[in-house]
Amino acid sequence: MGPQDFLRRAASGGFRPEVQELAASTRTAEDAARAVGCLQRQIVKSLVFLADDEAVVVLQRGDRKVDPERLRAVLDAGRVRRADPDRVYDETGYAIGGVPPFGHLRPLRTVLDACLAEDGRLYAAAGGPKALFATSGEELRRASGATVACCCADDA
Repeated sequence: MGPQDFLRRAASGGFRPEVQELAASTRTAEDAARAVGCLQRQIVKSLVFLADDEAVVVLQRGDRKVDPERLRAVLDAGRVRRADPDRVYDETGYAIGGVPPFGHLRPLRTVLDACLAEDGRLYAAAGGPKALFATSGEELRRASGATVACCCADDA
């Protein structure tokens, strides 16, 4: 799947983002910030974790890491680990580096890190390694149905 699939799925949920297809890669948060001309903290990372084998999307700031123990507590799970690239694709329909925060193959439980919730200008992946869209923390919460919770690592 790619940006057009994301747009179609987003529209079916009532959200119509304006996708920017860039010449440079947006695969990593650092690449995306450079390509769009913003701070790395304004990039939204859509990370897939497995909580007791259930796929969960975590939306995290580009300059932060997720603390698996905090996430485990938020999800009330016995075990939390990062999903491998094949599982990410199977669950979301998108490859790592282009996973959008919503608009996946099916609705996935989502956690929006509290540090993003109040941000007014953010950029998130739009289904491809060179596609982004501008958004805000509130739009992300609303469009993804995310639970807002602190799950970032203290040393991030």
